[in-house]
Amino acid sequence: MIRLHIIIGSVRPVRVGLPVALWVESVAAADERFDVTLVDLAEINLPFLDEPEMPHLGKYTHEHTKAWSRMVDSADAFVFVMPEYNAGVSPALKNALDFLSAEWRHKAVGLVSYGGVSAGQRGAQVLKPTLLQLNLMPVPAAVPIPFVSSMVDDEGGFEPTEAVAGGSLRMLDSIVEWTAVLEPLRRSSNA
Repeated sequence: MIRLHIIIGSVRPVRVGLPVALWVESVAAADERFDVTLVDLAEINLPFLDEPEMPHLGKYTHEHTKAWSRMVDSADAFVFVMPEYNAGVSPALKNALDFLSAEWRHKAVGLVSYGGVSAGQRGAQVLKPTLLQLNLMPVPAAVPIPFVSSMVDDEGGFEPTEAVAGGSLRMLDSIVEWTAVLEPLRRSSNA
């Protein structure tokens, strides 16, 4: 089974990312190819990058960084559920990525972006150079969710359109494919 971590990329008190991530978690958990862990950056509560050494050295001094390192290292692949802020990436997600280096290497990542008319796609595009620099592979099958607030019901649950639901299945298939392709690289870099 692929150890898939679904990371909620927003830490705002009132956020659409939580119901969207819970929906993604339910879809992935129903797929027998995945062992799913939901990771909420609001609960992780990383401070603004505060390590004295560069992340690629792996010389972490703070317990919050060491715990984050173990969590990310334990995953085979990721899904980032991410908003778009001012046509860019949420600061919490960018900070969480910047804390580490080797732990991200040679892993597939699916992007579930949300927003208004742009569906968070500008933020997803802005994020891709960072992902590639960290040797994360953004899978081609992304899930952009336009007008996301219209898909949140009165109880706070997420009710995707047929297109969004279908996109999530294609994304999970793509994560499986890319995880298999990247597995020899992960194995050789951990040797």
